[in-house]
Amino acid sequence: MAYETAVKAAELPHNLTLEGRRKLTVSGVTDVESFNEEEVILLTDGGGLSVGGGELHITKLDLDEGHVVIEGHIADFEYDDV
Repeated sequence: MAYETAVKAAELPHNLTLEGRRKLTVSGVTDVESFNEEEVILLTDGGGLSVGGGELHITKLDLDEGHVVIEGHIADFEYDDV
């Protein structure tokens, strides 16, 4: 079962879609490391991704499909150095 999960996660395409700095849709997400109203830290197929801002909320979380939607005031996002 763990092997199937790892294979499925590896096949997810990683994309970001930002709509008006109020809604960020991320695909290729493998895990949510931490979150609060000022920062959401995601693990993605493209590396660690930190999303900063204010009044941030995860409005959709589906790790089976690798999709996360974050809403609020999106101020910045940054990948960890690989």
